[in-house]
Amino acid sequence: MGTFGNPDIVEVDTDILIIGGGMGACGAAYEIMRWKPDNIRVRLVDKAAMERSGAVAMGLSAINTYLGENKPEDYVKMVSNDLMGIVRDDLIYDVGRHVDNSVHLFEEWGLPIWKQPGDEDKSLEQGGKPVRSGKWQIMINGESYKTIVAEAAKKALGMDNIQERVFIVKLLLDEKEENRVAGAVGFSNREDKIYVYRANAILLVAGGAVNVFRPRSVGEGLGRTWYPVWNAGSTYAMAAQVGAELTMMENRFVPARFKDGYGPVGAWFLLFKARATNGKGENYLEINKAMLDDYPPYGKSHVPATCLRNHLMMKEQKEGRGPILMRTDTALQALAKSYEEEFGPKEAKKKIKHLEAEAWEDFLDMCIGQAGVWAGENIEPEIKPSELMPTEPYFLGSHSGCCGIWVSGPEDIAPKEWCWGYRSMTTVKGLFTAADGVGASGHKFSSGSHAEGRIAIKGALKFVLDNKGYKPALSRSPQDLAEEIYAPVRTYLAHKDYTTAVDINPNYITPKMLQFRLQKIMDEYVAGVSTGYVTNEMMMTIAVDKIQELKKDSQKMMARDLHELMRAWENYHRIYAGEAHLRHMLFRKETRYPGFYYNMDYNFVDEKNWKCFVNSRIDPKTGEWTAFKREHKDLVPK
Repeated sequence: MGTFGNPDIVEVDTDILIIGGGMGACGAAYEIMRWKPDNIRVRLVDKAAMERSGAVAMGLSAINTYLGENKPEDYVKMVSNDLMGIVRDDLIYDVGRHVDNSVHLFEEWGLPIWKQPGDEDKSLEQGGKPVRSGKWQIMINGESYKTIVAEAAKKALGMDNIQERVFIVKLLLDEKEENRVAGAVGFSNREDKIYVYRANAILLVAGGAVNVFRPRSVGEGLGRTWYPVWNAGSTYAMAAQVGAELTMMENRFVPARFKDGYGPVGAWFLLFKARATNGKGENYLEINKAMLDDYPPYGKSHVPATCLRNHLMMKEQKEGRGPILMRTDTALQALAKSYEEEFGPKEAKKKIKHLEAEAWEDFLDMCIGQAGVWAGENIEPEIKPSELMPTEPYFLGSHSGCCGIWVSGPEDIAPKEWCWGYRSMTTVKGLFTAADGVGASGHKFSSGSHAEGRIAIKGALKFVLDNKGYKPALSRSPQDLAEEIYAPVRTYLAHKDYTTAVDINPNYITPKMLQFRLQKIMDEYVAGVSTGYVTNEMMMTIAVDKIQELKKDSQKMMARDLHELMRAWENYHRIYAGEAHLRHMLFRKETRYPGFYYNMDYNFVDEKNWKCFVNSRIDPKTGEWTAFKREHKDLVPK
């Protein structure tokens, strides 16, 4: 048995390695078993436990992508408009034409989906009409959503092929073949074991990135975020380190959410028909409507882009007309009045009670902390409105964001420069991604991420079957890799007796303190909360230098136990994700996403020169970053 500081090394050979346990990984695990020959080995490795892993861990109250009667072309138009026009139409269309099948599977596996009166006994596949909270959203009882989806994935793949509580931290290139992934290495966060994997193909679906920026929640609220805290940018960092091309990493998502609890707003706007107002009770979207004229066509559509709605909100706060309020009170009161008029006082009373329960359930399904805020602050939503606030920035590719990795598109749709081989393969041979990992393609949400995992794993399987003779060759020995992974442990053991206070030592820095330093740099120089999401070229240039110093100091991180070792490696990944974001923002000479960030040296949208993809690549041999443009194309007329 290994001991702390002297882990056992376990070597594993497989044909396909799935890294992650979220919706994309679950989709891949289910789908691969429908197609693979018996002699193809598949292994899934998750840092956590699949039942509560990924962005859907706490549950959801709605599935945000279900086309139903809508067309994939219209889905592409919606996504393009919301992301200010720079997206890969081919990738979005491909998800759109497949996503409903995943939703039908969820219902078959036991997920309760709300139905219209009279259709309660019909499944979606049988033509049952769902209760829509918007054009693309359907309501669910989703507190066990992820558990249901994970159970199906585990049953399909088999627990013998799944490892939980193992954190993959590095991808490994092939020693003999240029630009080809050959394996990965990680460690158990429960036992003293290092795992070295050799694989013919890898599907990297380890989520987006949170806690790169300083969160709004500090002090007693420290650690509270909107996006799951275990998503450390591992997908972007590990892919970038082996030379995969990134795209649109300048994009970030700054959701407007219920203050302090980060509770979701979608059902309130769409299902309960609530309005958001400034502190004076004015509809700020209406009084600031002229501001949208500066951003055609994205501000002039039926639903202006999310960042532009933030843009109008921020004006109210900066000019002293805050706070921004979600009028839960007037919305519920209006619904109650309509019930009384339609059903009479007695029946209305029952329906109103049910309505109030649904208001609470919206949070209990997916954001229990917000229900705690309501209870702790004596807020009755039918009587008192709640504050809204834009959060700190997040990096993701499956929600209302589109940063990520450049991947090969579907061969029947994608132009040749966007399709270089196998669907969902990155620019590194054998390395595939999906869900938050795919750049220039947002608004997949949970269902689309599951569908894209299914699409990607078929590309990976085809790649493996076409390259049966390949034998991975790793350039570094397992012992050398183990030493690198356990370096923070070695640092701690070598220097822990130098001081009497274990967390204060001139020879090392704790992961927690290093994370604070990263968050401070990103927050103060790269358009975080403290500057009102404002930056400029000089501030970002300073940030580049500070990140380089932080990288040097990160080599002095220590780890007192396996949990802290995990935190140390999450920091390594966050630094790379943050640097990618910074370098892309510095390269793009415009403010493409007002309301998410403002580059005050170029505070405008430049359609002529910058309606293009900004991509980047790290040379894995030198570590040098290069950023460059790639041409944008509209495949679906907008």
